[in-house]
Amino acid sequence: MSANTAEETFFDLLVVGAGPTGLACAIEAQKAGFRVVLVDKGCVCNSLFHYPSHMTFFTTPELLEIGDIPFPSPNPKPSRNEALQYYRLVAAHYRLDVRQYRRVTRVTGADGRFTVHLEDRFGRSGELRARKLAIATGYYDLPNYLNIPGESLSKVMHYYVDPHPFYDMDVVVIGCKNSAAIAALELWRNGARVTLVHRGCEVHRHVKYWIKPDLENRIKNGEIKACFNSRVAEITPDAVAIETPEGRISLKNDFVFAMTGYHPDFTFLQSLGVRFEGPDKRPVCDPKTLESNVPGIYLAGVIVAGSRTNEIFIENGRFHGRQIAAALSAKSIPSSLAANPAP
Repeated sequence: MSANTAEETFFDLLVVGAGPTGLACAIEAQKAGFRVVLVDKGCVCNSLFHYPSHMTFFTTPELLEIGDIPFPSPNPKPSRNEALQYYRLVAAHYRLDVRQYRRVTRVTGADGRFTVHLEDRFGRSGELRARKLAIATGYYDLPNYLNIPGESLSKVMHYYVDPHPFYDMDVVVIGCKNSAAIAALELWRNGARVTLVHRGCEVHRHVKYWIKPDLENRIKNGEIKACFNSRVAEITPDAVAIETPEGRISLKNDFVFAMTGYHPDFTFLQSLGVRFEGPDKRPVCDPKTLESNVPGIYLAGVIVAGSRTNEIFIENGRFHGRQIAAALSAKSIPSSLAANPAP
C-alpha cells in the first residue's frame, strides 16, 4: 500500500480521505485508467478505526462492498474489525497509493494543475500535484461541541471506544441517539454507573429498533438513570451540573461522554472555494458528476449532504466513485491511454 511513485509525480486524481468512500473513488478512477493517489490525516479508514471497538454495523456485508470485491462475513451484520480487515484487503488488492498520516494544510492552483500542500505527523511539509481533486473527508472528525464550562477537561470525551476503563466509575452520557444509547448500555453492562442526559422527553425515535427497548427497559428498571428534558450546564473535575425541569442538580461524576454528533469540515471546503446552500449548508455540486462549483474539485460521501449527515452512509456514498470516474472519463483521455496511444 505504500507508494512506489515519486512525490513529484503528477497525478490525474488526488483523493482527500481514505475511508470507504475515498477508497471507492480511487478504485473506480484507477479502473478507468487514471493515475490516482489518496491522502489521509490518519490511517486507512481512520473514522472506522475510531468507532467503538465492539461495534456492529447496522447493515449487511454486501452493502459495505466496494470495488466489486465480496465482503465475506459469517455474521448478518459485520463488526468493526471485520470491516477494517475487508477495506485493508481491498486497498491491497487494487494496490492503491495511499499516503497515510498526511494532513492537507492548503490547496493552491486550479483545475488541471492543483498543488496539495501536506504535513506529516512530525510536522514535515510536502506537496502532491494533480489535475483533479475528490474530497471524501466524511464528518466523524469534528464533534458538535456543547460550549459549556468544563467541556475542555480531560474527563470529557466525544468518542466512545471501549467500556473497560470506566468500570466502577460514575459516567454521564449526553445525548440519546444511537451512539449515546450504545455507549450507555455497554458502559452499564461493564460495571459503570451511568446517567443519561437528554434534552428531549424520551429516548430518540431514531434509535435502532433492537437497541431502543433495551435502553428503555434499563431506564425503567433504574439500572441506568435518565434525565430527560434536561441539559448539562457545567462540568467540574468531580461533578456535573444538570438543568432539569425540577431545577439544577449536581451529580458526582468521573467521566463524561458527550455523544452530541459530528459535522463535516465546512471550513476546509470553504477554503477550497466551495459554496454552500440553505440552512443545512449543502455544498454546491452537480448531482450527476458531483463536481462542485469549483472546476476540477469533486465531492463524495456524506459531505454532499451538508449538515444532514443521516442521509448518506457507506451504503450509498460508495457509488459516488463511479459518478466521478465517469465524469473524468467524459472530460479527458486517461493518462495511461494517452501514454500508450492506439496504433
